[in-house]
Amino acid sequence: MTLVGAHVPSARPLAEAEARGADVVQIFLSSPQTWRKPRPRDDAAELRSSAIPIYVHAPYLINVCADNNRVRIPSRRILQETCDAASEIGARAVVVHGGHVTGEGTREEGIARWGKALAAIDTDTQILIENTAGGDKAVARRAEWIRRLWEEIGGSGVGLALDTCHAWAGGEPLDGLVDAIMGAAGRIDVVHANDSKDPFDSGRDRHAPLGQGEIPLAGLAQVIGEAGAPVIVETPGGAEEHAADIEWVRSVL
Repeated sequence: MTLVGAHVPSARPLAEAEARGADVVQIFLSSPQTWRKPRPRDDAAELRSSAIPIYVHAPYLINVCADNNRVRIPSRRILQETCDAASEIGARAVVVHGGHVTGEGTREEGIARWGKALAAIDTDTQILIENTAGGDKAVARRAEWIRRLWEEIGGSGVGLALDTCHAWAGGEPLDGLVDAIMGAAGRIDVVHANDSKDPFDSGRDRHAPLGQGEIPLAGLAQVIGEAGAPVIVETPGGAEEHAADIEWVRSVL
């Protein structure tokens, strides 16, 4: 059975899972908009022993591809700290955005920086790189660049998180998307099932509840059905809205 769940508030993730009827949850372990190290959790033992798989989303600020070492070096540090904190709660994986090259650098330089970053990370928790919605020099916006990225890092054991909103906004047609990503990376480890508030190829990362955005439901259903991976909704709203999105995903599966 395919696991289906949601990104939930981090304070009481198991209770949030129950409120949504979720098989799996995703949480932040620190503020997604800061460089602060995750704090130890009082419920770490409870989370480690839970039957509910937990994914951790790393802070949005992380960009290991950046030209500027004032961004790149803190990005490597907080990614390591997030992996350490994820290990403490027995998380299944840490999801991190692919990032983009800043300044005058090339995508190839950004891809090489991913290789260096992963070589420096010491963790038993799997890292999943997520495709991104925008950025002219993004290294994981299009399947062709994901292929080049995996040529550099594919042997490291890193996995891939496929976000439907990001793919749509990034200009990747959903018809054939799973085949394209499998051809590029050889794997899809988790699907973030999100609708998009914006048109195709907008480059804008703005999620909408399933069926309330610009993505045709048939396209969402096709990706979810073909990916064969756990599904996490990151849609706006609380437990009631997430429960409805989870049930729609289950109906597709």
